[in-house]
Amino acid sequence: MKTHYYTATSLDGYLADQDQSLDWLFQFGEIEGVQDNYRQFIDQVGAVAMGSTTYEWLLEHETLLEDPEKWPYDIPAWIFSTRDLPVVDGADIRFVQGDVAPVHAEMVDAVDGENIWLVGGGDLVGQFHDHGLLDEIILSVAPVTLGSGAPLLPRRITSPSLKLVDVQKHGDVFVQLTYEIQ
Repeated sequence: MKTHYYTATSLDGYLADQDQSLDWLFQFGEIEGVQDNYRQFIDQVGAVAMGSTTYEWLLEHETLLEDPEKWPYDIPAWIFSTRDLPVVDGADIRFVQGDVAPVHAEMVDAVDGENIWLVGGGDLVGQFHDHGLLDEIILSVAPVTLGSGAPLLPRRITSPSLKLVDVQKHGDVFVQLTYEIQ
């Protein structure tokens, strides 16, 4: 069982632009190998966790309140938020707040040996790292720079260091880097 941060980033380390848009990422359309890679990854995931900004982005951009069948996960999702947020009908969503350590323990119990995916955002992932609960960072790097926006991981990580364990090229657009937390 591993806890992964699996995400896409710009070359200069942003998840979304200053308007919380991912248009910079979606401009590339379908890239050879990316969907297969995602399916292999998600098949090993037993739960997801995300912050409220990521959840609200999904609600809005996937019109999930109007079309709840579009909810992308058939596994439990823990949403970290201090605000009351709407629930997608039929989705296994658990709203939590506070320290990530006891929530992670609850997630580990629920996944029965499968992996946990920290969907985002960067600050939430940083909290998992701060508690020693992050095992791998898997980044798909897009050939764009944004200059500002939502940072990939707004933390200084120098120790324990990151060990590069895999590199994959997807078309002539993305490179996927997998780092193990040492």
